[in-house]
Amino acid sequence: MKVGESVQTLAYGSWPSPIDAALAAAHDGRPEFVGFVGDEAWWTEPRPAEGGRRTLVRRRADGREEQVLPAPWNVRSRVIEYGGQPWSAAVVDGAPLVVFVDFADQRLYRHEPGGEPRPLTPLSPVGGGLRWAEPQVLVERGEVWCVLEEFTGDGPTDVRRVLAAVPLDGSAAQDRDAVRELTDDRHRFVTDPRLSPDGGRAAWLAWDHPRMPWDGTELVVAEVADDGTFRAARTLAGGAEESVAQVEWAADGSLLYASDRTGWWNLYRDGTPLCEREEEFGGPLWKLGQRWFAPLDSGLIAVVHGRGATALGILDPDSGEVVDAAGPWTEFAPTLAVHGERVVCVGASPRSAYEVVELDTRTGRARVIGAEHDDAVDPAYYPEPQIRTFTGPAGRDIHAHIYPPHNPGCVAPGGELPPYVVWAHGGPTSRAPLVLDLEIAYFTSRGIGVAEVNYGGSTGYGREYRGRLREQWGVVDVEDCAAVALALAEEGTADRDRLAIRGGSAGGWTSAASLAATDVYACGTIIYPILDLTAWGTGETHDFESQYLETLVGPLAEVPGRYTERSPAEHADRITVPFLLLQGLDDVICPPAQCERFLARMEGRRVPHAYIAFEGEGHGFRRADTMIRVLESELSLYAQVFGLNPQGVPTLELSK
Repeated sequence: MKVGESVQTLAYGSWPSPIDAALAAAHDGRPEFVGFVGDEAWWTEPRPAEGGRRTLVRRRADGREEQVLPAPWNVRSRVIEYGGQPWSAAVVDGAPLVVFVDFADQRLYRHEPGGEPRPLTPLSPVGGGLRWAEPQVLVERGEVWCVLEEFTGDGPTDVRRVLAAVPLDGSAAQDRDAVRELTDDRHRFVTDPRLSPDGGRAAWLAWDHPRMPWDGTELVVAEVADDGTFRAARTLAGGAEESVAQVEWAADGSLLYASDRTGWWNLYRDGTPLCEREEEFGGPLWKLGQRWFAPLDSGLIAVVHGRGATALGILDPDSGEVVDAAGPWTEFAPTLAVHGERVVCVGASPRSAYEVVELDTRTGRARVIGAEHDDAVDPAYYPEPQIRTFTGPAGRDIHAHIYPPHNPGCVAPGGELPPYVVWAHGGPTSRAPLVLDLEIAYFTSRGIGVAEVNYGGSTGYGREYRGRLREQWGVVDVEDCAAVALALAEEGTADRDRLAIRGGSAGGWTSAASLAATDVYACGTIIYPILDLTAWGTGETHDFESQYLETLVGPLAEVPGRYTERSPAEHADRITVPFLLLQGLDDVICPPAQCERFLARMEGRRVPHAYIAFEGEGHGFRRADTMIRVLESELSLYAQVFGLNPQGVPTLELSK
């Protein structure tokens, strides 16, 4: 029906909606990795309809947006599997010189618009090959500085990482020896290579197993000799219990960095705090090259900051004051670039998806300059979220976003309570932002509520909140999700008998663990999950997270029984409700073997379920056809379990 017509009284879950799975899939993903090339703003954008590739977009001076690289070029790095900054550019003789990573072979390429990309780095037959991230074009040196990830064998942990300099002339395209290594491989992980304004010093971040970058990193500084080699490297900040999330040089040669030494990621200049607040000016480094702050030539600093939600602000380092940009955006992604007095970033809100935003710091005016949000349907169908804080076990706070069912043309019969699906985010050291997500609207506009839970362990609320999950994964996250679900039922917001849980990656783990450990949910959707802790912690995942469980669960050598006790794959007999299991066959982070062992142990138990595996998909679905099937299958599961009657949705066949 159309907005403005008479309102229908229909059962929850049967409301007609213009937001179908194809529409939600077409709007999946967001712009990332913004940068300036001369006066122009550039960024990467997703293309779900083109196999999920990412393209590079430039905004010309006249406002026209232009795709820099056509299909099949896919500007995306696989360093640490989650990737990182995949491109950089400089202006040479009035034209852009672009360096980027292509996803297919992970080589660095040089590209001048109008020509064909030319490889700068060689292929490697060993393991996962040579991979690159965070390129920085240094024309005056004739080099590209970047992070090099080099596999030394066929195993996922047979890998070393260094900072490296790649010749811009292409001489390393067939010669690995022509790549100049800037650091040794004493540290397992390196990121943020930064050259000081005078060229005399370099700074970067490093850390080692079993730490993750949000546990503890080191800020390293070295002298840069005339021949380009690094000398006298020393650690200036950070350590095993202090996470430095980002480092930058200011125009005056001072060193800026974000450290959580006080329990919150705050900004420092040469060790002196600039703005001490109980909020975050940094975050978890899931991708190399994420930026929460960027110094302007004026001495001011553009910052993405906040507690829970994030704002774009301008920090005066002398006074410690922050002035936030005006505008409708209530969430900003960790990507920033500055040029003169201009700041470019990526912002969103509950009424708009992520778009490229430019702030003029002289006028304070912010405007959308790229990937502009376009209402594909009447925004009256968008959900109206609530920011809530619930009380969990031992009185602890649990942060959540509640999206009640919402459709301008429908109401439910009096006395009926709606079904609700609890969404557990991935990571688990991450956070669900409060932004417009058409996947959520797909359900809420049909009469199904959604509760996004930022359970203990989530970022955005300080190190103490983040630390709640230490050795408690599979306990605190499960308890917090259950507490929110049950609170919604107790207060009369949700139907106690029609609660579900869903999540992907670490959220898939929480979903499966919740079905095995509680009787709260009537069904669940489990997406590219971890299901077997022992196998995952002994070589069945990639190097970056290969020792993550040492802190999330505990040292495997000391508490092996804990790994067994918490694994859903070891307790298939405890799962008695229907579930949908979704997996990418190319996933090297949470491989299909995890699902296959779990399903083998479910055999003969006569629990209704469906397993759908997608060829060509890895960790995080990117193709439009995949996402359409995922959403429709998930809705069909809820329809069958909750007794709903959604329109035009194929029936998911559940086997026993």
